[in-house]
Amino acid sequence: MNQLLEGYKEQVQDWISDLHFSQIQKRSLLVVVAIVCVLSAGIVFRGHSQPIAMAEPLIIAPPNITVDVAGGVNLPGVYSLPANSRVIDALTMAGNAKPGMDVSDLNLARIIKDGEQIYVDPNLPTAISRSIATTAVRKLIGPLNINRATLAQFDLLPGIGPVIAARIMTYRKVNGPFSVIEDLQKVSGIGSAKFAQLKSKVRV
Repeated sequence: MNQLLEGYKEQVQDWISDLHFSQIQKRSLLVVVAIVCVLSAGIVFRGHSQPIAMAEPLIIAPPNITVDVAGGVNLPGVYSLPANSRVIDALTMAGNAKPGMDVSDLNLARIIKDGEQIYVDPNLPTAISRSIATTAVRKLIGPLNINRATLAQFDLLPGIGPVIAARIMTYRKVNGPFSVIEDLQKVSGIGSAKFAQLKSKVRV
């Protein structure tokens, strides 16, 4: 640094000697130039750059979803869960299924949707309960809720045998509750003609 200052000093002295200033003016100018040089050198060697603070990435949490858990659970009700929660998470919030409840028709790993209802069929999976359910369907007056109907109940609908009834149950298990009765036509084996037979006998 001293060598650099000496070089500056010599150059400044040569430049000042060429100026038509008085001796006092030249000395004053030399002092000013020397101060500027020292300050400039200090800035170069020390540096005044400050590290740039990187902004923290903005993380936006996904909104919660609201679901209705009903049927054979210990604490039925409406619950708020994080987005991308699964059926098993909703059942856990509702205190799990009651002892003896059959949840095999539910896909516990399915990601639930906002506003849907998760229904645990309260009928016990015994031969006696199935017989009672079948008798009730035969005497049922009014449309059948396709989001709560059992395999035996679907089997009793006109034009629906055990094969298509099983397909309906599988579709509901994989895709979740039906939004409208027209969604039945997404099930293999239910075309427009068969749906025309069913639409007055089912509901959501």
